Amino acid sequence: MTHTLRHMAASHPLAASSGASEHRPLIISLFAAFVIATLFITVWAGRQTKDAADFYAGGRQFTGFQNGLAISGDYMSAASFLGIAGAIALYGYDGFLYSIGFLVAWLVALLLVAEPLRNSGRFTMGDVLAYRMRQRPVRTAAGTSTIVVSIFYLLAQMAGAGVLVSLLLGITSDGGKIAIVALVGVLMILYVTIGGMKGTTWVQMVKAVLLIAGTLLITFLVLWKFDFNISQLLGAAADRSGQGAQFLEPGLKYGVDGMTKLDFISLGIALVLGTAGLPHILIRFYTVPTAQAARKSVNWAIGIIGAFYLMTIALGFGAAALVGPEEIKASNPAGNTAAPLLALHVGGVDSAGGAILLAVISAVAFATILAVVAGLTLASSSSFAHDIYANVIRKGQADEKEEVRAARWATVFIGVVSIALGALARDLNVAGLVALAFAVAASANLPTILYSLFWKRFTTQGALWSIYGGLLASVTLVLFSPVVSGKASSMFPDADFAWFPLSNPGIISIPLGFLLGWLGSVLSKDEPDAGKYAELEVKSLTGIGAH
Repeated sequence: MTHTLRHMAASHPLAASSGASEHRPLIISLFAAFVIATLFITVWAGRQTKDAADFYAGGRQFTGFQNGLAISGDYMSAASFLGIAGAIALYGYDGFLYSIGFLVAWLVALLLVAEPLRNSGRFTMGDVLAYRMRQRPVRTAAGTSTIVVSIFYLLAQMAGAGVLVSLLLGITSDGGKIAIVALVGVLMILYVTIGGMKGTTWVQMVKAVLLIAGTLLITFLVLWKFDFNISQLLGAAADRSGQGAQFLEPGLKYGVDGMTKLDFISLGIALVLGTAGLPHILIRFYTVPTAQAARKSVNWAIGIIGAFYLMTIALGFGAAALVGPEEIKASNPAGNTAAPLLALHVGGVDSAGGAILLAVISAVAFATILAVVAGLTLASSSSFAHDIYANVIRKGQADEKEEVRAARWATVFIGVVSIALGALARDLNVAGLVALAFAVAASANLPTILYSLFWKRFTTQGALWSIYGGLLASVTLVLFSPVVSGKASSMFPDADFAWFPLSNPGIISIPLGFLLGWLGSVLSKDEPDAGKYAELEVKSLTGIGAH
């Protein structure tokens, strides 16, 4: 970052200390305006939050379209906007695979999970699992898994926030970046503790509209630069990349050798299966009044998200063609600043227009981060309060006010943990970090959800083996992978304790999660409750008796 700011000091209106003062008030004003506006929405929604159903599920008052917009806002995270643009700008075709994986994953969520889950639960994934299992152990496991997955996902958002605001404000010190991560954490805690699901949903809807509008604007300006000729854009990107035609072909990052081919398969499995196990996406299905509205909201989300991921082609290849990999890497080795730098270049590096566009796009990206971290924190704090505190610690004796109070305290704790871990992950590619969260979700959550909904012989032991086994395997493999140590791009670049060669554990941990769920059930001495399964089956498929 320091190198970039020095390198561009003469031309970069935000990097040069003399020019920074001219444009920085605009940037700070835009950021402040968004933060104040969203806090206003949050306070307004908080006044309407009267009970647990309001706090956890927004009173189930949102329409299919509103929820689809909010799901899009939840899903199109810093990984989508910053990470994917950077991955494409640096690795071409192989970077675009993230876009494909994130989009295709929605089909799994739509076909297998959305409607049955809405019919079967009240507020959390633990509700579905506990319906036909022993309450306390299963809710403890579901709550633990939800919190771990959410924290992994939060790492990516915090890393994105640190990089983004550092670029804008010219902050190069590690202490400054950590302070930015802490600021995001504090705002996230405020959103959730004050607004609950209602406030979070409205913030996500506003953010989705802003993100699509900002991405449309950049896409239009990039295509305009190349006379709306996509072939010309791709050719320019390939030339500027230094890789030539190889930039537009598979194999620049994955498929180089046998190990990178395995890494690609592992990434693909994690991306496609992970969405249906992500806690902050799953709880969104409870905010609509009916299962039909849940399905409609997923249909809307697929349309909005699909359009966005198509536009990442212009963002990524546009950044490669107009900014160039050297400038992107010098600014952030993982490529997370590709989209903001592209905004600067299409607006004009030496002009106020470029500075304004950079400020607007970065404010949108910051909005993206705030909305997603609020959703993630709400998912994990809800699961702690509803599953662990109310049903395990208090054994169902906690009233609604006590439960919501526990959720608010859990929000503060999760916020503090996320700030600490986000500070460590500030230099990693955010799309890669999110892929890890997908792997953990697909290993621990997805097998238990599918077995619970569709397999009659599934038992409590099977659920526990699947959740804890999938969780332990995926997290352990991540800890001992090149993501954490052993490479210059790792979280701890000076250490090397990486014995697992792949960057994503999905190829091992996801099949293991399914296997352990089956094995635990087959070896269990518990007899599955056929009556409860029949009730759950009718409820999940028809919606009869759903809350």
